[in-house]
Amino acid sequence: MAEAADFQGTSPSPVRRWLRRTGGLLAGAPLLAGLLQLPAAGPAQAAPSDAVSVSVDSLSPSAPTDGDTLTVSGTVTNNGKQAVTGAHVGLRVGRMLNTRSAIDGIAQRSTDLQSGTGTEVGGKYEEQFSKLAPGVAEHFSISVPVDKLDLGDDGVYEFDVALSGQTAAQPWEQVLGVQRTFLPWQPSETDTKTKTTFLWPLISPVHMTARTGAGELQTPVFLNDDLATEIAPGGRLAQMLELGKDLDVTWVIDPDLLASVDAMAGNYRVQGDGNTTTAGTHQAVAKQWLADLQKAVVGKEVVALPFADPDLASLAHNGTSVTGSLSHLKDATDVAATTVKTVLHVTPNTDFAWPVEGAVDPSIMKVATSGGADRVIARSDSLQETAGLSYTPSAARPVGGGTTAVVADARLSTAFEGDLTKADSATLAVQEFLAQSLEVNAQTDEQRSIVVAPQRMPSASQAQAMATALKTLQDDTWSQSQNLTAAAKAKPDPDATTRIPSTSAYPSSLRKQELPRTAFEQIARTQDKLDNFKVILSDQSRVVTPFGRAINREMSTSWRGRSTEADSFRGDVENWLDELADQVKLIDKSETKLSGRSATIPVTVQNNLVQPVNHLVLRLTSTNPTRLKIHGKAYYEQPVEVSGGHSQSVKFTTSANANGRVAVIAQLYTEDGQEYGDYVQFDVKVTEVTPTVMLVIGGGVLLLVLAGFRMYTQRKRAAARQAEDDGPDAAGEDTGEKPGNPGAPGGRLPEESDAPSGADDPEQPSDPAPDTAPESADPSGTGERVDR
Repeated sequence: MAEAADFQGTSPSPVRRWLRRTGGLLAGAPLLAGLLQLPAAGPAQAAPSDAVSVSVDSLSPSAPTDGDTLTVSGTVTNNGKQAVTGAHVGLRVGRMLNTRSAIDGIAQRSTDLQSGTGTEVGGKYEEQFSKLAPGVAEHFSISVPVDKLDLGDDGVYEFDVALSGQTAAQPWEQVLGVQRTFLPWQPSETDTKTKTTFLWPLISPVHMTARTGAGELQTPVFLNDDLATEIAPGGRLAQMLELGKDLDVTWVIDPDLLASVDAMAGNYRVQGDGNTTTAGTHQAVAKQWLADLQKAVVGKEVVALPFADPDLASLAHNGTSVTGSLSHLKDATDVAATTVKTVLHVTPNTDFAWPVEGAVDPSIMKVATSGGADRVIARSDSLQETAGLSYTPSAARPVGGGTTAVVADARLSTAFEGDLTKADSATLAVQEFLAQSLEVNAQTDEQRSIVVAPQRMPSASQAQAMATALKTLQDDTWSQSQNLTAAAKAKPDPDATTRIPSTSAYPSSLRKQELPRTAFEQIARTQDKLDNFKVILSDQSRVVTPFGRAINREMSTSWRGRSTEADSFRGDVENWLDELADQVKLIDKSETKLSGRSATIPVTVQNNLVQPVNHLVLRLTSTNPTRLKIHGKAYYEQPVEVSGGHSQSVKFTTSANANGRVAVIAQLYTEDGQEYGDYVQFDVKVTEVTPTVMLVIGGGVLLLVLAGFRMYTQRKRAAARQAEDDGPDAAGEDTGEKPGNPGAPGGRLPEESDAPSGADDPEQPSDPAPDTAPESADPSGTGERVDR
């Protein structure tokens, strides 16, 4: 876009600037005439643009003032096939740049030999090389007093570092390589300073899984140990913290990062192959990083993003049509403040939402505000100016409904993107940033509030370049620091645009990286499973908290460009929840036989969790109630409570009306009527005793009785005959025994002792005959335990 401020607007001295430009043209006339007298070089003779590369590794000070000495150092490399002779590196001060677009143009053609290279300082302020061999890099360092640069009015100047020399093919001196950059020149304080807000983001990809170990502490499990690398000395986040503590910035923090480092400070484990984990060993590093961060944010503004930095654009474009998706954003916002307070002991600001790269449309704005934010950090390449302003307006824009769009400056915000691992790239980024900042301040005498929102996760080299530029800006003469809340409350420019771009204007490159609708459908499915699981738990927090945070992480902005990893993470969360829920289940049951009209059938519920489960109902259903009833009904339910690591048998009374096989279904339900787990089906085989069998059994008993009676009468008669044979005297002798069987004391007949007792009577058809041994209703022994 043609961003605001392409025109200088009000200038402190337009007449002097016109005179300087005219003088520059007149001064260049003799040089032009001399060039016209040189023999014309055909295309084959033209020096290649990459004959010699010039690298500016350091330019100090970045924004010099009166009395300073400017030192420029770097390397020159001969990329050609011929040696360069009579070479020297010189410094050239070019024209003053009056618009932000002019700065853009120089940055885009920073090594172009065809553009003008300004006037060389010359004299002793150069470094000479008698010969540059092909493929060889030579170091240079040039120091020059600023007053020798002949700088004019305050402003931004093109500043070139050029190597001149000659080759055997082109034996005359010419510029063979150049590196253009910028020299901000503002030696005295400006009457009006730009208020600048710089966001310092502490954000990291997702590191923690939903899994936790056994025991009360619920030892967290990490995807890998990458976070330890980031926060260790020299790591990306360690450098962000070390650099940021000395800067006047607004800290923008993802609470998930704090929660993860805090978890790492205790016992933690790292996920390995399969289901294996290893013990984490970086507790000391985590504790030190948190302690340093607590000190760094004292007295500074801390803005907390929603937990895990949810992708607002993905949610707006693909998630709002999936029931429950927006509730996760509200939940992530609510937990953010609590997390920051707990870990950092400061109260954060949770009023800001930050869509990816500040790209907004009406649906994104709606989603952002639905999560509780009333200020949305946008960017000027999304919320573009339409009124043709000749200056960059302040960041705050009221966009209706009590919502403020805080529009970050696109040029300043993207100045530190790309690969800045090389010193020359970082130096050029710093100089361009400072040039744009000074140019913004020079556009108008009205004070404005500008916001810089860099990339979410700067690399260590990008962070170093940002810090270098920001230190210069804070110490310089045209800018003053301001926090984000103050920028959002600043008086908005009445001419600045407040029109949110349409959904169709959202960048296609960003849309391609969004989470798909299927991701939100899987998130909703996982949430439904969690809701069904938690109601049976005696301590819901052990599951709701880790899985709630894991669901927040499934929506993280950090998954952009990593769709495979995102799919894997969501799958692991859902699978782990399924594994836990399956720890409470019905034990499979084989066929049961009923040998009578009624019996008791036990069904076993197993709980392999470490915590008790309740609020469960076990329903046993007969598929043929005409043949078999459960407690006199087609089905019957009983409440279930099972201690952690135990099994519980629940007994049902059944009654049979006819012989045959009946399928019975056992199913667990939650108290709200939702099915829980898989059902168990088994057959009940009824074998009722028939009348014919009873007649056979009865006949046999009768024969036994008759046989016994016959034996009894025969023995009695024999005893009587024996008495007659012994005579009257024997019969009346005092023996101390009553008449009867002489071997039975008290006259008891032996037949009486041999008769079957009532306890040994045959079982009656109406008696219950359970298929298994009676079971106690008490919990059984401890089974395998799991952590929940």
